[in-house]
Amino acid sequence: MLSRSFPRFLLAGAMLGAPLPALAGGFYLQEQSPKETGRALSGGAASADDPSTIYFNPAGMTQLSGIQTSIGASALMASAHQTNRGTYRSVPGTALRVPVAGNDGGNPFEKVIPVPSFYASAQLNDRLWVGLGVNAPFGLKLEYDDGFFGRYDSLYTDLKTYNIQPSVAYKLTDRLSIGGGVDVQYVKATLTNALPQLSPLAPSDGFARLKGDDWSVGWNAGLFYTTGDTNFGVHFRKGIRHKLAGTQTVSGLLGPIAAGNGDFAATAPLALPDIVTVSMTHSLTPKLRAMLTGKWYNWSRFKGIAVTSAAGTTNKELDYHDSYSFSAGGEYDVSPALTLRAGTMFDRTPTNPRHLTTRVPDGDRVWLTGGATFNISPAAALNLSYAHTFVEKANIIRPDSYYPAPATVTATTLAETSGNADQLAASVTLRF
Repeated sequence: MLSRSFPRFLLAGAMLGAPLPALAGGFYLQEQSPKETGRALSGGAASADDPSTIYFNPAGMTQLSGIQTSIGASALMASAHQTNRGTYRSVPGTALRVPVAGNDGGNPFEKVIPVPSFYASAQLNDRLWVGLGVNAPFGLKLEYDDGFFGRYDSLYTDLKTYNIQPSVAYKLTDRLSIGGGVDVQYVKATLTNALPQLSPLAPSDGFARLKGDDWSVGWNAGLFYTTGDTNFGVHFRKGIRHKLAGTQTVSGLLGPIAAGNGDFAATAPLALPDIVTVSMTHSLTPKLRAMLTGKWYNWSRFKGIAVTSAAGTTNKELDYHDSYSFSAGGEYDVSPALTLRAGTMFDRTPTNPRHLTTRVPDGDRVWLTGGATFNISPAAALNLSYAHTFVEKANIIRPDSYYPAPATVTATTLAETSGNADQLAASVTLRF
């Protein structure tokens, strides 16, 4: 028999299956510069040949003369496939394991995911530069088909971030520069998943939706050093701590757990990672340049997430790992009007194998890229790039529990996830 206190804890129990914790998964968007995409981001903090250096290392602005702007976008075309490997759910008061039937959810990603960017730099005098960057460093949008076998884990995800970065750079000597910026960041999320009924024979599932947003501020700083033929860059971006505020909606629950239906104010913290970038570029000949970049992401600061509402606070463990990426690339000036480039990158996923989720169908990634710059005139250049990303297959074994005892239902998602991505990127650089 259910106790009288059961309804008060019902929402908290349902929220254990809420989708918000997956927000901090492996979808940091590397694609912040169409020009950098063509060399697999190997120019990083040291290339300093385009206004997008404002994001990768604002100290590099000291290599840009006059006023320059870069306006661009990347079009991501991602695919993912989930294979059911025996997903099941429990039945309260019994030892039964009931299979969760359903389709594979289809390809959850939109056909084209745009990632826009804008950068502008201005040289004020021989020592001082200012700049502004606007981009979208984190984001994901996916939606599984109705009847997806992993519906208790996730159904719909729409995460957007917008980052506004005013920056400044100062040339200490002819070789050494410093730079930094403030990151004013907005995050907005809408996330849904199905909720199991107490009986697997119920005609329909319950449904949970979480919506929230937040404005927060961070900072970044870097050093740039050049010998003429060789550039070195180091950059640190402080991870921003958001506190999303919004509404948790639960609907469709039947029987004794129907008391959990309703709209409830909710908040949840979201800690994004610190990022350290170390880069080097070297001119092998007057026309040929080689580039190397390594990045470290402090994802281990994200152990889980707490969702707080009138019903209390619940925690969901994710235990993310620190991750890293290494990239190498090169470019060749075919003529004053044409530069070709290519690169490769290994990008380690921060997700923990013990806590994988269909909301972030992620694995280790390998990039292969190519691109070109067409110098239309001394004042204008067109950058075009293509990248293919190979994503390693991964196994999902994710149990999620809903509702307090004695009504607890545990749904265990068992799946193999696989996928890959293509992207086309273009930008125009203007010099005044």
